[in-house]
Amino acid sequence: MAKFTKKKDGDLPAVSTASLPDIVFMLLFFFMTVTTMKDSSLLVENTLPNASEIKKLEKKDRVIYIYVGKPTQEYQKVFGTEPRIQLNDKFASVDEVGSYILAESAKKTQELQNVLTTALKVDKNANMGLITDIKQQLREVNALKVNYTTYEGDAFNNLQ
Repeated sequence: MAKFTKKKDGDLPAVSTASLPDIVFMLLFFFMTVTTMKDSSLLVENTLPNASEIKKLEKKDRVIYIYVGKPTQEYQKVFGTEPRIQLNDKFASVDEVGSYILAESAKKTQELQNVLTTALKVDKNANMGLITDIKQQLREVNALKVNYTTYEGDAFNNLQ
């Protein structure tokens, strides 16, 4: 006849780790699909001004960014302290803005080319003459939808 042993009180059954690799790979694939890579590193100092009436851009895939500001400390020896234009990962002149916008819009799909927005991330201490020159270049390539990127706040704080 079979002998039955009594179960010891307080012992927990072993945790099954058979599904652990599935969970790890599922998390890995999730983060691989939702993570976006940084497009460009900032080469200019960019303290954005404040504005009271702002609207958030909803679809970031329809935006082309132009940065304007004083070069960072490491680039001031080469480029000086005057505000400069940054397009992607390089400094550019005003004359290159139009060709940059055309090249970036050509990379987008045909449906998005008509709804592209040019976002100007301009340092609050930058010269308005430089911004006017950039806007003139945007007019020449028919990029008329322009957005000025700002922080939300009181616009009178910009005067300080």
